Amino acid sequence: MPQFDVYENRNLKTKGLMPYLLEVQSDLLGDLASTVVIPLCLTGTVTRGMARLTPGLEIDGKHYLLLTPQLASIPRKELGQAVGRFAGYRDEIIAALDFLLTGI
Repeated sequence: MPQFDVYENRNLKTKGLMPYLLEVQSDLLGDLASTVVIPLCLTGTVTRGMARLTPGLEIDGKHYLLLTPQLASIPRKELGQAVGRFAGYRDEIIAALDFLLTGI
């Protein structure tokens, strides 16, 4: 399960608002039972705060926000079907994580 893969959110309570989860954990930690993810929601579904913290990303022509402040660890077995890769957005994702963790 490579870093920056996008998965369907299988959690019945949250998938309506956040249909996808972006895996941000390093591939080197693939043997762990848990993984770190950031949920995505459709643009316009929530009020966008700081653009650097919540960059816009696209899946199948639809625009989503990366909800970086909602960063979470979940059991790897709870990941749904992989639907794509955001490796092309690496710079924006790392910048959002840096901003969340360091403020810069």
